[in-house]
Amino acid sequence: MTTAAPHSGTTCGTGSTPGTTPDPTPTRERPAVQTGSIDLAALPTFTPDQWEGGTHELLLHGARITVQAAPGTVDTAHEADDTAWNSAGITATAGITATADTEVTVRLDVPLGDAAGFWHPNAGWERTLPADWSPWRPVSLVDSAPVGCLYDTAGRTMLAFAADRTVRQTAVRFGVSEEHKRFGVWLRFPLAAGETFRLRLTAPGATLAAALRDLREWFATLPGGTPLPTPDFGRTPVYSTWYAFAQDVTAAGVEREAVLAAELGCGQLFLDDGWQLHGDGRGYAGCGDWTADPVKFPDLRAHVETVRAAGLRYTAWIAPLLLGERAEAHRTWARFAPHHVHRLDCRILDPRHAEVREHVVRVCRDAVAGYGLDGLKIDFLDEAVAYGAAPVPEDAGPGFVADVGEAMALLLGLLREELRELRGDEFVIELRQRYTGPAMTAYGNLLRAIDCPADAVANRVRTLDIAMLAPGGAVHSDMLMWDPQGAPEVLARQVHGALHSVPQISARLTELPEPHREALAFWLAAWRRLAPALTGGHYEPGRPDELYPQVTARHGDQWVVTAYDERPVALPAGPWQALTLVNASTAGRLLLEVEGPARRLRIAPHDAAGRPCPELLLDLAAGLHPVAVPAGGLCDVTEATG
Repeated sequence: MTTAAPHSGTTCGTGSTPGTTPDPTPTRERPAVQTGSIDLAALPTFTPDQWEGGTHELLLHGARITVQAAPGTVDTAHEADDTAWNSAGITATAGITATADTEVTVRLDVPLGDAAGFWHPNAGWERTLPADWSPWRPVSLVDSAPVGCLYDTAGRTMLAFAADRTVRQTAVRFGVSEEHKRFGVWLRFPLAAGETFRLRLTAPGATLAAALRDLREWFATLPGGTPLPTPDFGRTPVYSTWYAFAQDVTAAGVEREAVLAAELGCGQLFLDDGWQLHGDGRGYAGCGDWTADPVKFPDLRAHVETVRAAGLRYTAWIAPLLLGERAEAHRTWARFAPHHVHRLDCRILDPRHAEVREHVVRVCRDAVAGYGLDGLKIDFLDEAVAYGAAPVPEDAGPGFVADVGEAMALLLGLLREELRELRGDEFVIELRQRYTGPAMTAYGNLLRAIDCPADAVANRVRTLDIAMLAPGGAVHSDMLMWDPQGAPEVLARQVHGALHSVPQISARLTELPEPHREALAFWLAAWRRLAPALTGGHYEPGRPDELYPQVTARHGDQWVVTAYDERPVALPAGPWQALTLVNASTAGRLLLEVEGPARRLRIAPHDAAGRPCPELLLDLAAGLHPVAVPAGGLCDVTEATG
């Protein structure tokens, strides 16, 4: 059993370069890696010298790159780009190579100009400009990624960068200097002799989405960065049990829902928390054994076969790093889980130990093989960061890896190969924010927004954040839930938030009012029709700090524009055969903007419940034109002839 080398973000030390075959040495035979991590608690939030010069300085795309390290310990270079990347002159790469073991701080800074906000993968609701005394934060394989974009009031990037240190933990901070009137980004990390750290910068002036497209494609070329293939069923809508049942889930209840979910067009069923022994109480004190509860699921494998016969692939939730006191496994594995999380009511297994990695992989493989699953929804991997700055334990055995990111890369690489042995490429692994960075697409092929029950705005923002940076995989929404007593517009609004991702539905379909069932059927049918553009095309969503107010998605000549507020919708200037406008605002109209020659358009509206409205035939000259489209509805637009 072998696994690909971890996507460590270093190349010189191994002699590899982007695109080369990763180290095939079996994980168990590799020498222990002792990279260590930076203790963020020991780093001050501000020091007077953070804006001073360093041992080296480069100027790329208007950004000043300053390297601070012990004298004589690093060399820098502006590396030539591959032809594929440099044909338009839009990118540049800087390399920093250590000549001796050292700790490096890299600062990128640009003039403030008309800066409006700073985007990064874990931005959440922090999308404006922090001060340069903002705290350090860790990024690693299981927590965000070393990527960021400073943008102006027109939504154009002023500084867009990525670093190839995507696995090992790196300390990152950023902010505005009150004294210097500049914006800076700092990255701090240890670098071993012979290692090279690389930075990728795009030219300023692109949109955020365009800059991230370049950076995500670069990530995919790095060693170990090839995305895991995604089977076709991984791109179909999901029925999830979580918000519908929580932990009160049974085989009979799920099977009733599965029949209706398949009729609505779902292709997958995700069995969430509660299927396992001791899976109750909304805590995790029973986690660790990962065997089916014999009362809820007396024969889980037969149940999985029943659901698959209804037309749905079957994936189950698992949180293999969690270890609770009620689990039988606690007796054996507690010594490998010293960190206790009060809010979860359980311990966290330390993946730096080879024994833990092998145990976790074995548990996951046994679940897939034993129950006939098509995949795993793997939760709480980000809890591993608790060991980010932990010292090496005295009882560390062979195969111990000091850096949590590298340890998790080894663990997930082993799991990937085990599941490939069982299923070929016909399996899915769902990962969720915060561990949906570009390097994680080598280990998981479904990337889900972090939990945001009934929050359509959060679902929109989080799915688009993931989609713009992911070099592979299928982006999934958080599960959709809504008030079953509400109007169909309430349901439609939840769908709108998930529209530019694969929707996961989590409601008791057997109990839905008929208007809700009809509205859900309409929106899922519309999503399937528009899916090439919604999930496989190019996005232009607007400014992050405005929460992506209007999303234009295009695949070939299929266009979809989703308007979340009342700003004008510009008709595509180029050729298009299919144009759908989604009125995700609360207004009963869309304001169309026509440029160039007059257009004769045929507009077929539907309301939020999916009911057709009278067709419109409009002759529109250049300018702005209000068009009646029901709030929460959509319209299909075609060029009229004759």
